[in-house]
Amino acid sequence: MRIKNLRLKNFRRFTDLGIDEIPEKAKLVLLIGSNGAGKSCIFDAFEGLNKAQKGEQLPVDYYKKRSDSDFLISVGFEHEQFWDISISNARPHADGLHKINFYGRTSFRQVPRLTKTSLGGNIINLAKDADRPKYFIDRDERFENDIEHITSIILRDFFRMPDAQSKIRESYIDPINRALTNIFGEKNGTKLELIEIIPPLEGNIAQVTFRKGDSEFHYNHLSAGEKEVINILINLSSRRASIENAVCYFDEIDLHLNTKLQYNLLKEIVTNWIPESSQFWTASHSLGFIDFARNSPDAVIIDFDDLDFDLPRNLVPVPSENLEVYEIAVGKEFLPSLLSGKKLCFVENNDRDYYASLGLKDVLFAKATNRNNVFHKVLNDPNAIGIVDRDFLSDDDIQLIRAQYKNLYILPYYSIENLLYHPENLVEYFATTDQSFDSNSYISQLKSSKEKVVPTLIPSLALKRTEYPYFGEQVFSDKPTQNRFKNKKENSEQATILAAAMQSDDFETWYKVFPMKAYATDLPQRQNIPKSELVKTIWFKQKISNLLAV
Repeated sequence: MRIKNLRLKNFRRFTDLGIDEIPEKAKLVLLIGSNGAGKSCIFDAFEGLNKAQKGEQLPVDYYKKRSDSDFLISVGFEHEQFWDISISNARPHADGLHKINFYGRTSFRQVPRLTKTSLGGNIINLAKDADRPKYFIDRDERFENDIEHITSIILRDFFRMPDAQSKIRESYIDPINRALTNIFGEKNGTKLELIEIIPPLEGNIAQVTFRKGDSEFHYNHLSAGEKEVINILINLSSRRASIENAVCYFDEIDLHLNTKLQYNLLKEIVTNWIPESSQFWTASHSLGFIDFARNSPDAVIIDFDDLDFDLPRNLVPVPSENLEVYEIAVGKEFLPSLLSGKKLCFVENNDRDYYASLGLKDVLFAKATNRNNVFHKVLNDPNAIGIVDRDFLSDDDIQLIRAQYKNLYILPYYSIENLLYHPENLVEYFATTDQSFDSNSYISQLKSSKEKVVPTLIPSLALKRTEYPYFGEQVFSDKPTQNRFKNKKENSEQATILAAAMQSDDFETWYKVFPMKAYATDLPQRQNIPKSELVKTIWFKQKISNLLAV
């Protein structure tokens, strides 16, 4: 179940707060803002819904901002389902929420060392999450209960399941170890592997043992960051039922982790541990989390920074191309020194990861929404540069654009796919994989694909070109044009030149304006080759280096 909007009145930090326009596809909602901005108060609201659903008494005085007024929590879910609790009594009715789980973890959850020396003790109803903290500012000490619960499940399965040992490892140990590899990496010095989980017995604490390199050691001897990760993974494994069809809210899960591990941890949790039926909310001001959320199509960022919540406020997701969200992690006063001597280069859509993997010296790549967005960022920021696809631009067009916009670079081919699947790039790629590749045969197949679609492409060239923003500026014409090109006559002339290029027999002449992004996708040479591998060639890196003159 996923939340689309939320309203809080007279609740904790907020006089009247609305969070709206969360898309139904949003599996991750990241709350960002400086310390004390009010992010954790959102989780208090979720905990209020959790308590109300379970019929528990609410800490009304704790929730109220002003003691002389009631508070309101109103939440809207996907499929137009809504639920309000307007609190005038301590036990609101939870009608309509019986099929929705709420599951939260406070930021005070790391257990520094295991202490329990026996099983049992207080009987905990895990189905009702009865061991959760009373308030979201309290310490969350569920980890040892998680250890006990997961070992009891393992023991049960051991006696009931055929081939118990392999299936237990497959169900409980392997998922955790895959996650640890995804988060910490698989180099011998950093790879962390869970070896065993033995419950506390006969006066001994639980034996949760790990391997790193050639050493084996107990949970108590892990670093703070490693404990943070293990704590979360064991909890998600132990409480699988609680996070199905759930609103999950974990406060500051990035504690004690460096930027790369922050990114890896959030990606692992959202991708592999939170069910598709659920939504994950977390709060952070870490660079790794912000970077993952900005570049994930299933994530949104809500910015709480520098807002006076004594006044009514309505928040909506921050546009993904807005780089100001990074200022939460890296203050404005530090950016000039961090970027000193470096170029910030905006590129189209998801191409950012391909360019960034090149590791070009002193160039930082940032994602922009589309071609127009790259153009306007370069136009409005003299310190920024940008790379756009060539699309249906002629050589004359490119010469004019480059003369006017020195910081805007245009690929030599229609799109990045034309570079990645260029015969010369594939020759190098297949050579590194010891596979055969017939360049002449490939070019022949490309030409056949081209000849099938050119008759449908040519009639639309002039119209397609009017979508481009480059010629809308006054510099290209004495009179502004309605179609954003110099004039219809010149546009038609350049479209004719492009049509002739498409019909040429010379490979480099037609290939540079052939849309490889959309066509020739069924060729066998393009199958099962990740783009992430094709960007690793010397040929591709050299092309981009030459383009940017770096």
